[in-house]
Amino acid sequence: MKKYFVLDTNVLLHNADSITSFADNTVVLPISVIEELDKFKSHNDELGRNARHVIRQLDDLRQKGKLGEGVPMNGGGALMIYMEKDRCLDPGLDMQLPDNRILAVAFTLFKQGEKVIFVSKDINARLKADALGLEVMDFEKQKVNIDELYQGQREMLVPGSVINEYYQNKQLPTEGLNLMPNEFVLLRDEADEKHTALTRAQGSEMLGPLRDEYETVWNIRSRSKEQRIAFELLMDPAIQLVTLVGQAGTGKTLLALAAALECVISLKRYDRILVSRPIIPMGKDLGYMPGDKDEKLAHWMQPIFDNLTYLMADGPRRKEHETDQSAKQKVDKLLLAHVVELEALTYIRGRSIPKQFVIVDEAQNLTPHEVKTIISRAGEGTKMVLTGDPDQIDNPYLDSSSNGLTYAVERLKEQKIHGHITLRKSERSELAAVAADFL
Repeated sequence: MKKYFVLDTNVLLHNADSITSFADNTVVLPISVIEELDKFKSHNDELGRNARHVIRQLDDLRQKGKLGEGVPMNGGGALMIYMEKDRCLDPGLDMQLPDNRILAVAFTLFKQGEKVIFVSKDINARLKADALGLEVMDFEKQKVNIDELYQGQREMLVPGSVINEYYQNKQLPTEGLNLMPNEFVLLRDEADEKHTALTRAQGSEMLGPLRDEYETVWNIRSRSKEQRIAFELLMDPAIQLVTLVGQAGTGKTLLALAAALECVISLKRYDRILVSRPIIPMGKDLGYMPGDKDEKLAHWMQPIFDNLTYLMADGPRRKEHETDQSAKQKVDKLLLAHVVELEALTYIRGRSIPKQFVIVDEAQNLTPHEVKTIISRAGEGTKMVLTGDPDQIDNPYLDSSSNGLTYAVERLKEQKIHGHITLRKSERSELAAVAADFL
């Protein structure tokens, strides 16, 4: 039986190509969805771009017939714009609200005996649809199983002789292990759990050692196995994209900034550091805030300033005579010299960013399409780092499984130029660790 997928507006704004994602079934867009797209089309952000892209697709389909009666799509299936007035049954909702008019279309088709599925990224809309007896679903394309997310490391119990052989030869064959590129393996002695070796996949056939010089970066010493792995990935110039996932306090941003300072200032591998964070809602016009770009971004970038101030004060090796003010002056000099630049993601589309160390913090608040847009800005010689906590998402239409950060981790895990690690232990403070674990 042919299915009718009634799409909510937020699905189209989340993924502009969603109308082509339902095989040979019929996609139904209530006229209220078209009216809501019209409100978004003038926005100068990702939502506005998606709205305009959908409208252009609909205009192309219009050439094939009457949208009100349904027209075939190139990839199979059909699309129909449903006029609600005088055609919809009253499901008992306030029909002054666009969301309820959209639900009324799905309810009407359902009562006519059609196989109807209501698709929305709005949980409340899905609850109302379910109460009306409709089959409901989230838009699941570009979703990953967060419980099975690639961790970037694994642990193996092996005989002690294997670990001894590794230390002797500095490498070990990986036949049958099916390791991902740049995956890390902790070899643990079956008889003595303290007898271990931390190794890294080199190609698909050998395990090799981590580099000693990456134990400490910019006077910051790794405090855990995961942080040590993070430094290995962040400092390796062959890895062009690093994803760091972890709860608050695990050191994601601090590690990324320490590596950036080391690579740019000490090693001269890159021309500058570019740091950005999504402003939630992403793309909000900064022009409503007073001041120039940097002043407008200051509020959103305060966590970056905090970490930079700590690092420029030499962190744990801070000199006795140095004050917070002198460290802040160092940060200001880096900004004035454009060694460190702050950028709003709103304006990154269309740019080409060569030979820079790019850090995108709080990337869990980006959609998969937004992450693709950002990564595709990388020019020759650029390294990109995405950090975030999938359990702390402020975007109302994303969750731990559908955000761009976890999507990138899972989709790129087999690429040799990508490295990932999930950090688990909070190192900020005992209180921060308790809050992350129990609150």
